[in-house]
Amino acid sequence: MKTIRQSAIAGTWYPGTEKRLRDEINLMLDLTKPDETFENVFGIVVPHAGYRYSGKTAAYAYSLVKGKSFNNVIVISPSHAEYFSGVSVYSGDAYATPIGKVKVKEELRKLLVESSDIIFAGEEGHSIEEHALEIQLPFLQVALGDFTLVPIVIGDQSRSNVIELGRRIAEIKNEKTLVVASTDLSHFHNKKSAEEIDAIALDKIARFDYEGLQTELENRNCEACGGGGVVAMMKGAQEAGYDKTKVLHRTDSGEITGDHSRVVGYMSAVIYK
Repeated sequence: MKTIRQSAIAGTWYPGTEKRLRDEINLMLDLTKPDETFENVFGIVVPHAGYRYSGKTAAYAYSLVKGKSFNNVIVISPSHAEYFSGVSVYSGDAYATPIGKVKVKEELRKLLVESSDIIFAGEEGHSIEEHALEIQLPFLQVALGDFTLVPIVIGDQSRSNVIELGRRIAEIKNEKTLVVASTDLSHFHNKKSAEEIDAIALDKIARFDYEGLQTELENRNCEACGGGGVVAMMKGAQEAGYDKTKVLHRTDSGEITGDHSRVVGYMSAVIYK
């Protein structure tokens, strides 16, 4: 492996040593053990704030897939640090965290980008300024063990882009591949307003209405920085014959900081059949 995307947020957004990182994740997974099981999981929706804020919410989803035999994971993330046209699949060989390196699945990357005008192999969106994709990897490393990665960052979350991405994911997805959509919800509203805004996105996700979610996002009736990735995952799920969603948990940053005047919303969900 020649080109490795080194960790950008170890020691800040999550613990910087392997032992502390594993211990913290295992504790969160233990605290969120599921009451029900889902045998046919297509993917999960998880937040991407620092573990202090949204780690437990993410753990509700990761606990459902812990120990399952997924060989490949497609992680779909928004780009916070830079705008670019289209969808970028990391062109390098691996992502690194304190737990170790996660190899990029070259064959799946090639299948995604071939004959596409909007999906390409590159480093756009994968710089050290971006956190939303990397922050999922330690959870995946602890929950799944060994797997290969398809790291996707969406630069332009237009309807046409995310729908095409969903179609292409359905073409390469099999029962040994998990899809992860990384998103937070509303940003910097007071708690009451945040709950009202987030309820719109949660309703569309719970109803498996990805077209409606995209419309609400476009009309700015709700907020989700990675909402396009959620739409893409749900579109791919539908094309692959998956049609059920369960919202697992919702909270906001005020539950940790005590400041309810400007909160960020978080949620997790599972897509299954």
